[in-house]
Amino acid sequence: MSPYAAGRRSVHRSVAAGVPLALLAALTVAGTAVGAPSGEARVTGSATLGDIPLGTFSNALLPGTVGDDRGVDLGGIGSDIYPAGRKGEFWTVTDRGPNGQIKVAGEKRRTFPVPGFDPAIVKIRVSGGTVKVLDAIPITTSSGKPVTGLSNQKGRDEAPYSYNASTPLSYNPNGLDTEGIVRAEDGSFWLVDEYGPSLIHVSARGKILTRYVPKGLGLTGADYRVVEALPAVLLHRKINRGFEGLAQLPGGDLVMAVQSPLSLPDTDAGEASLTTRLLRFSTKKRAVTAEYAYRFDPVNVVDPSEDDTSELKISSVVAVGRDRLLVEERTDKAARLQVVKLTRGADILGDKWDDDTTSPSLEQLDDPAASGVPVLRKRLVVDLGTVKGVPGKIEGVARVDHDTLALINDNDFGMTDGPEAFDAQGRLVDSGIETTVTYVRLPRGI
Repeated sequence: MSPYAAGRRSVHRSVAAGVPLALLAALTVAGTAVGAPSGEARVTGSATLGDIPLGTFSNALLPGTVGDDRGVDLGGIGSDIYPAGRKGEFWTVTDRGPNGQIKVAGEKRRTFPVPGFDPAIVKIRVSGGTVKVLDAIPITTSSGKPVTGLSNQKGRDEAPYSYNASTPLSYNPNGLDTEGIVRAEDGSFWLVDEYGPSLIHVSARGKILTRYVPKGLGLTGADYRVVEALPAVLLHRKINRGFEGLAQLPGGDLVMAVQSPLSLPDTDAGEASLTTRLLRFSTKKRAVTAEYAYRFDPVNVVDPSEDDTSELKISSVVAVGRDRLLVEERTDKAARLQVVKLTRGADILGDKWDDDTTSPSLEQLDDPAASGVPVLRKRLVVDLGTVKGVPGKIEGVARVDHDTLALINDNDFGMTDGPEAFDAQGRLVDSGIETTVTYVRLPRGI
C-alpha cells in the first residue's frame, strides 16, 4: 500500500437532496475461503477496502476540511458494522480519525495528524473480494459545521497535538470519538462516543439532534443539543475507553457497552478489574432504564499471548433476540463472542454500585456474584482467536443470518504509534494493515 504514491484512486461524488452519495473506490483481491474441519467455525470470505485518499474523501463531503492528509488513506471505518438491508451492504462508522501517541520528555502525547478530519457514517458493499464505498454522510453540528474528532475538555480528555507532537491543538467541545452505530426505522442513526462517554442521535443526513452525556459532565460550547441523561458514575470512564459497542434490540431499546472497567475509585482499580457495565436506553423515554454488570474472562483465556488485564475490551454488541446480546470480548490480537440474556433480575441501575463513594466499588470486587451483584450469565459462541483467517483488532460485528457473522477490523488509518509513524517530509509510513470485512460461518449458529 502506497498512501502517497502517484495514481492513488480518486473518489467521485454526486449529490441528491443535499446528501453526498457514491464515494466509490475499491481494491480488487480474490475472495478467500479458509478451510476448517467440519463442525468448526470458519472464514467463508474476505474483502478489502482500496486506497482512498483521506483528503479527497473528506473534502468531497465537506469542502475545505482537510488541507493536508499527510498521505493517509481512508481507514478507521471498522469502528462498527451494521446491516443496511440489502445483501452484502452495511453501515459503518469511522472513529475520530488518524491519531497516535508520541512520548515527549517521558510523557505520552495524543497526536491528530489530520485535525480537520470529520467523523463520517460510511455505507459499504461487500462483493467478492472488494469493499466499495457506496455513500458517506459527514457528522455535523446543528448549523452544519464539522464536529471533528478533537478532544472535548481540558483536564478530562487527552490534550491534542500535531502529527509530530510538537504543537498543541485546540480542544473542541463538538468533537466526537464515534465507535458504535445502529440505524433506526425512521432512517436516523444512533452512535456512541468514547469522550463523554455519550450516546448520539443523528439525523439521516448526519446532523446531530441530541448528544446524551453523563450527569455532571458540564460540557459547554457545543453547537448542538447536549442532555445530561446518563448515570454520573460514567464520569469515571477510563481515558479512550468510553462507550464502544452499541446494539438495537427488536423493541427499539439500545444497549451501550462501556469498553473497559471504570476507573473507580482510581486508575489502578480499573486497570486490574474484570467487571465492566452495559446500559439499556429507551429511545421512547429518552432515558437509561437498566444497567448490567458484565464480567470478562481472564485475559489469558481471551488471548493466551497476553497477561495484562487492562488490555481487555468490549468493542461490539449485537442483538440476537428480544433480550439476548452477542458480546465481543477482545484484545488487539484475539476475540471471543459470548451470548448474554438481559434479565430484570440483573438490573443494578440506581443501586449502590452507581454511587462512586461505595467501597469497595463494583470494579474492585474479585467475585461480584459473591457480594450479591447479579452478574450477567454468558455462553461462549465462538473463540475467534482460533479461527484461521480472522484479522486482529476486530471492532465491528454484524449478524448476517443465523449461521454467519460479518466482522470488520479497525486498521487505525494505517497509523502506528511513535515518531516513526511519519517520514522526514511528514508523510505517513503506512502500517500495511488494510480495512477488511470477513465472513465467519458458525456451524451451530447463535
